[in-house]
Amino acid sequence: MLPAEGELPSGARWRAHGKGDPITLVTHGLGATPGEARIPASGLPGTRVVLTFAGHGEAADAPAGYWDHGVLAEDVLAAADATGATRAVGVSLGTGAVTRAVASRPDRFERLALLLPAVLDGAREVSSAWALERLAEAVDAAEADGGAALRERVAGEFPPDVDVGEHLELRVAALRRLGPALHSLADRPVLRDAAALRAVRAHALVITGTDDPLHPVPVARETAAAIPGARLEVLPSVAPMFTHRPELRALLGAFLGS
Repeated sequence: MLPAEGELPSGARWRAHGKGDPITLVTHGLGATPGEARIPASGLPGTRVVLTFAGHGEAADAPAGYWDHGVLAEDVLAAADATGATRAVGVSLGTGAVTRAVASRPDRFERLALLLPAVLDGAREVSSAWALERLAEAVDAAEADGGAALRERVAGEFPPDVDVGEHLELRVAALRRLGPALHSLADRPVLRDAAALRAVRAHALVITGTDDPLHPVPVARETAAAIPGARLEVLPSVAPMFTHRPELRALLGAFLGS
């Protein structure tokens, strides 16, 4: 029987929701709040295993050297092996970790849903690099300005007509733990060569939104093109996880429930 939760040597934690097959591992983006991390798991059939990377939520602070796609991929594989997950969902940072994981073990998962990829095997696009640099600067300044600049940066991630409620303050608090991650990951591609993904035989779905500088559409296209048979969906939103939840839920439910 699958335990309700577990902890990895890195300090990352996982928690299982639901029961039965399929078992789907869900990984979050950098600075995701616990509620945000669970969004892609909502409504999925079977068992959803939500992996919380170190430095997030109730997980311990990240150990030295943790902010590397290869290290994060090890956590993805360890959690998948511990829970018997046959499917995986990644969001942004989590997508990078899942992508790196299947590059090294191309037969590990049957289905992959890769949301909001930010970088693949080259330098970040200028818009993405600039947005990440500004975010890192705002985190660095948070001690001096009480998080004012960071609050402004996070608010700018959403359309002005979207009420994010308490999420804004929760995300600001989450990001204040992650200055080292923003600096370490800024110039690191997920893979040395996307050709490593040609061996992946899992059914893959890549989802992104328009106009998000941190997650450019061309990177999603490159990711989908690198995995044989992968399908790409582009939602018309800068923040599709908040503005297009029903559509996202329908896409993931149909794909991962097959």
